[in-house]
Amino acid sequence: MPASPAVRPSDPAEAEALHRLVLQSLDDDQAVETVSIPLAGKTSIADHMVIASGRSTRQVASMAQKLSEKIKAECGRIPRIEGLPAADWVLIDAGDVIVHLFRPEVRSFYNLERMWAFGDAPDATVVPSAGQA
Repeated sequence: MPASPAVRPSDPAEAEALHRLVLQSLDDDQAVETVSIPLAGKTSIADHMVIASGRSTRQVASMAQKLSEKIKAECGRIPRIEGLPAADWVLIDAGDVIVHLFRPEVRSFYNLERMWAFGDAPDATVVPSAGQA
């Protein structure tokens, strides 16, 4: 059975380009507290996990839809999306990059950053937004 476009293996340059696209899209859409966690060498599910918040369910849904469209247009991948109807926590699986978008209350409840830090939190990178830079 052929691999779907969302999960096809790619080279490191493609993974990094996808990661930059995700971070730029979230910055453009004014995501809050964006964190990028490198997963390469720790798990085979992806090379990067990006976690960010939106101020409302409407913003979370909008960021997820725009990001999905950009990934499809620029990378030729069709990301899998879960949680869009409620938009409290939306998961976008783009293969090499997994994105979690939350409302702040839901994010603090699940605390994925701590779960995926593997005891070496210095690997996680808080990505400054344009407004913070």
